[in-house]
Amino acid sequence: MKYTAPHRRRISPVSSLHPVPRDRRTFLADLGMGFTGLALGSMLAGEDAIGQEAIPAQTHFAPKAKSVIWLFMTGGVSHMESFDPKPALNKYGGMSLSQTPLKDVFNSPFVKDNFRPLVEGSQRNFRQQIYPLQIDYRKRGDSGIEVSDWWPHVGGCVDDIAVVRSLWTTDNNHGAQLQFHTGRHISDGLFPTIGSWVHYGLGSLNENLPQFVVMGKPIASTVARNWHRANYLGSEHDGLTINEKEPLPYGNPAGRIFQEEQAANVELIGKLNQLAAVEYPEDAALQARINAYELAFRMQTSVPEVFDLRDESQTTLDSYGEGYGRQLLTARRLVQRGVRFVQIYHGGGGDPAGAWDAHLNLKKNHTENCQAVDKPIATLLKDLKQRGMLQDTLVVWATEFGRTAGNEEQNGRDHHPFGFSCWLAGGGIRGGVVHGATDELGILASENPHYVTDIHATVLHQLGLDSRKLEVPGRKRLEIEFGRPIREIIA
Repeated sequence: MKYTAPHRRRISPVSSLHPVPRDRRTFLADLGMGFTGLALGSMLAGEDAIGQEAIPAQTHFAPKAKSVIWLFMTGGVSHMESFDPKPALNKYGGMSLSQTPLKDVFNSPFVKDNFRPLVEGSQRNFRQQIYPLQIDYRKRGDSGIEVSDWWPHVGGCVDDIAVVRSLWTTDNNHGAQLQFHTGRHISDGLFPTIGSWVHYGLGSLNENLPQFVVMGKPIASTVARNWHRANYLGSEHDGLTINEKEPLPYGNPAGRIFQEEQAANVELIGKLNQLAAVEYPEDAALQARINAYELAFRMQTSVPEVFDLRDESQTTLDSYGEGYGRQLLTARRLVQRGVRFVQIYHGGGGDPAGAWDAHLNLKKNHTENCQAVDKPIATLLKDLKQRGMLQDTLVVWATEFGRTAGNEEQNGRDHHPFGFSCWLAGGGIRGGVVHGATDELGILASENPHYVTDIHATVLHQLGLDSRKLEVPGRKRLEIEFGRPIREIIA
């Protein structure tokens, strides 16, 4: 009888992804350990460990949300031409600030207490002429909230959205991108980002998937790679950057590896783990590397399934569209499977400051950018709602600051940290409401002002976490003066 070799089912290959290493061997080497030198946890020693659901950490109180989808527009979206209409810009268009009723706005106590280092530069910006609105507004939904014509699709979802028109921050440059994610000025050093705090506080809903996923190109060079770093919380709480078109390269074997061979490798590494546990019982860095490899192993089957869109209807695919829309569809699929925090950036990469940084040609800039994201975002909100997921998925739309009322050049606006907008939807947030306000020209957050960490505290609150109780000894989570949930928008 002719001998037939036993069938050896090959591990399904996965594609490469930048900037994550191309294969598992490179991935492990980048972690500072060779494949045979890595001690793998006992989780991989038997099949029973694979596919088990994680036990989530205890919340401080009953949560209203399970997951967060964080949508960040890099560069600084014009608040007065998005979600905060300012018809007075047309009334005073062409005038200098000194010719308006707000000529002394930078002498207010609010400015002196919080923005003193920024005032001189901002006053220079306003020596230019007041720049009229570049787009019309109209009332949307049953709530009648005014949203600009650059956002018609999101405007159609306004009854599910809470718009906050009174945010402020203290960085007048694009380091504010990092500040919006950590709550700290870039000069204060390295702090955990909001996604890392969620991962740290809540743990995992699904051990086969990463709990903090990042999509989109890197943001401003001023913030380096700290936009998804856990820093002092530990690297195990870092965000994992994934390209939705080419997921999980480090699950791809460097050569031809079959399941039987891999099982033997896993068994050997499990034994090495026992030895390492004796010699290095409290080695946090080693444990982080072990955890990373364990996750990479489990993700070989779980992640490709998330990114396989063949079970989505053509109507759904068409509605989301390609590019940014595909990232949002992937985000829905991730939270549907238990991922805690999905962070998606729009406008990074090519422009070091972000694509929304419209110092020139604001009308062209925002027209093109809004066309790229408006319908996909609205599709995400409608899709989540239709599936019954919006009630426990919190969606946050944000940007690092707004734009000035005065034009920096002939047809653009400069950076503006004194007052700007964001919005939240789902996850126990009231829909169809507006909270806070800026003044007549959109310069200062004049009614119910909120520092950016109030958004952090609100997100954590909806997830059942008290931001104060997350503070690490010697490293306060949020500053004493700020970081409180915005209860007016909580259902």
